[in-house]
Order: sequence, then structure tokens, then C-alpha cells
Amino acid sequence: MSQVTIIDVSPRDGLQTETELVSTEDKVKLIHKLTEAGLGKVEVSSFVHPKRVPQMADAEEVLKQVSQNEKLQAIVLIPNQKGFMRASHFQGLELNWAASATETFSDKNLGMTMDRNFEIFNDMIKEAKSNGIKICFSIAVSFGCPYEGKVKEEKVLKLVEKAVQAGADRIGIADTIGIATPDEVDSLFRKVLDVAGETEVSFHIHDTRGLGIANAYSAYLAGVRIFETAVSGIGGCPFAPGSAGNLATEDLVYLFERMGIDTGINVTKLFEAADFAASLTSKMPLGRIRHLDRERTVKEMIK
Repeated sequence: MSQVTIIDVSPRDGLQTETELVSTEDKVKLIHKLTEAGLGKVEVSSFVHPKRVPQMADAEEVLKQVSQNEKLQAIVLIPNQKGFMRASHFQGLELNWAASATETFSDKNLGMTMDRNFEIFNDMIKEAKSNGIKICFSIAVSFGCPYEGKVKEEKVLKLVEKAVQAGADRIGIADTIGIATPDEVDSLFRKVLDVAGETEVSFHIHDTRGLGIANAYSAYLAGVRIFETAVSGIGGCPFAPGSAGNLATEDLVYLFERMGIDTGINVTKLFEAADFAASLTSKMPLGRIRHLDRERTVKEMIK
């Protein structure tokens, strides 16, 4: 049976745009529910300046409280050197370095040029490697930018090549504003996988235009086996006008399990996590499957 890895990003990407602060207790509870459902890799927070993203101000406290969860491989987004320094105080973290495929988004999201962003990454990864820290080089707006429009594949591939040469453990390709179509996904990922070689490649999916599930399947056919989603389809980027939530983890799990592709996830417990995540947001969650008849849906997914 084929197998995929799903990384849930709901505690970070799913909650970061919420104006009402979600308690640390509820964030920890969500992370616990995710790991109980079988989601071993979870992006739990980000080490970003609290004035930029107030919702992530409790990143250290969240990490302290989940550090004893043996089922969890915690992932934290870092946008700069200060973020890396904050992350270095914790053992066993996987870091997600934020980069961008366009200059304007790099400036709006990270406050620096693309070249400066990579210079910092290149210096930082040497220290990370010496301390056994794994790092994903995550490229935002890989298909389209809210400020510059369509992104040429060559720009993304150039960044992938540089990140691989620098020693990234994983390359993350993000459809930050949910603009991609399945043909574009197929075309870009076949090239990315070729350039990446033995380096892992993941797909971070937003469902702004309802094409998330189709794009995920297209990426799978192209050879991608790692996907980033959020339970209940919550989330969005505060620096990308018009962006909506992520592809719902439970929707993607439904697709794969119906196809006989193993996700390693307990569907019943996943629904519980999705329900809880939905209760933490003020927005309309994008997920579809959790609204259906639960008993029938679970039976459909069991081969």
C-alpha cells in the first residue's frame, strides 16, 4: 500500500489570523488531539515578533507544554535570525524557514529582500546542521503572488536548487493564496522533484478557490508524498490579501484512504480534532467531510 505523510499546520497557520487570542491551553489541547489522531508532525507555532502576529506570542509556552508529548514531532516556523535564536533553546524541533518566490511578498511578509533572506538561511543552516536540527526551506507564493501575480516556475526552481545545495532537509512549496490549478501543480512539482533529488519535498495547500483537493491529488501523481494541511480547513496568511484557509486535513485523509493510500490517521479522532479547531475560529471553516454523516463516512474510508 502506498503511504503519505500529512503535517497539520492548524495550531500555527490555522490560528495566526484570528483577532481574538486563543488561549495557550486551547492550543495545547488542539495539538494533543492532533497527535492522538495519528498526526505525528504538527506545526505548533511560529517564532515571529508578537507585534506582527500577536496570536503567536505564546510560542515558547506552547512548546514547553507539549515538549513531553512523545507522539509529537514539533515544527516551528521561523522568519529571521531572532526566530532561530528563540528556537535554539528547545530540543528536538524541526524548523520551517520562511522564504518567498517574489520580492514584494518577501518584503511584506518578512521585511527583507529574497537575497537577504537566503543569505541568512545559508548562514543559519550551518549552525543548525552542527546541532542536529532539521530545516525545511518553505517557499511562499510559489504559484501566484497577491502583489506580483503569476510566478514563473524558473524563480521557484532557482530557489529550490540553492536550498538543496545549502543542505535543506526538506523543500516546502506553498500555494499561499490558493491560486494554483492542477496542471500548474503537476508541471511545477515534476520539475521541483527532479531538482530536489533525494531531498524531501512537501506541498502546503490553501483552498481559497476550492481547488485544494484537486491540486493535492495532482501533486501526488507527480510524486509528492508530504502534504501540509489544517484540520477543519482553518487559517490564512495575514500578509496575503484575499487568502483563505488551508485544505482541510480530514478532506485530504478521506481522499487518500478511499484510494487505498495509507495516512496512518485515526479518522474518528481526526473529526474530534477538526471539530475542536473549528470552535477556536471566528471564520467559516473550509472543510467539507466533517459535516457529513460520521458513521457512514468512516465506513466509506475503511477498505
